[in-house]
Amino acid sequence: MREVVLLEGGKTTMNDSKTDRIKMDNATLAMFDNHLASEIVSAIYIIVTLTNLSGNGISLFLLLMRTSPKTPSIIFMINLTLTDLILVTVLPFQIMYQMQGYNWTLSPGMCNVLTVVFYANMYSSVLSMTAISADRYVGIVKPMRFREMRKRKTYAIVICIFIWLLVLVILSPLQHKDLTYFVEERNITTCFDVLRKDLLPGIAHWTGFIFGMFIILFLCPFIITVFCYINIICVLVRSTNSHQKGRAVRLACIVLFVYIFCFAPNNILLLAHGIVRLYYDKSLYIYYKLSLTLSCINSCIDPFIYYFASKEFRRKLRQILRLQTLSTDMQMTEGHRESFFSGRSTVNAKEDCDS
Repeated sequence: MREVVLLEGGKTTMNDSKTDRIKMDNATLAMFDNHLASEIVSAIYIIVTLTNLSGNGISLFLLLMRTSPKTPSIIFMINLTLTDLILVTVLPFQIMYQMQGYNWTLSPGMCNVLTVVFYANMYSSVLSMTAISADRYVGIVKPMRFREMRKRKTYAIVICIFIWLLVLVILSPLQHKDLTYFVEERNITTCFDVLRKDLLPGIAHWTGFIFGMFIILFLCPFIITVFCYINIICVLVRSTNSHQKGRAVRLACIVLFVYIFCFAPNNILLLAHGIVRLYYDKSLYIYYKLSLTLSCINSCIDPFIYYFASKEFRRKLRQILRLQTLSTDMQMTEGHRESFFSGRSTVNAKEDCDS
């Protein structure tokens, strides 16, 4: 029986009837031979690992041990921090894989773990930032309507669990199939760089899988996040506190930067590569592969989101760094210890937007 293989890089593979084996096309082999690109990607992953571990390690300590009360926004931030730290546990394996010239020397099961964690980090981060944005939106734009709901930690925990379940369900095709493939021409075993076409039942299923990830895990969260921050900024523009407006604008800019710089290239290229690969027998995989490094950089930027999103986080971080606390933070009352946009009324919501 002839084996049909879907290459993530290069043109359609061809079967040699004489030798009964799969031949790799030149574009795919060239990607495996590009040692410079592999070394650059490895260097980026090393920097991300060190920065992620230090920045998110401090952030997790502050959010768990020093920040109170645990509002929904804080819970979403904790979830985002844990997601980033989980990525650190598998990045060394990705670095090793790259430095060995796309040669996977561990078990196929570890390849599945690496792939699922890698993509789960990106999409859990997207959904967690969307949840943070939505929580701020209801706190500043609709403070009275959602007043009681936002006081409950339970709903935030349920949303975090739902985020992980949604991501894992959509990524389920990558959890149980063998994602490794032996390339005879280079005597290497790849991990999620050469995929068998029968990983999914047919082209329609591949199309649904790729579009599902793009629409559900990227496009819809992006639209919701942009909507939330546009409305938040519009409400704050009408307020008289320029400091509040400035902080809100900076926070919105950081979040949108993460979406546009870290997540958009990867997801757009995934969609484009999937379409041209499945229907036009061409490939954009080399560009998609490089864009994956950008998706990891978000874990280094997330601590800046916590800094601008939570007054209590800023206060505790400044104490650790022995910096003088801003006078506005020193005036924080016990009633306003809640995270960004805690809103008990329209007036209080505007007062809390700097928290």
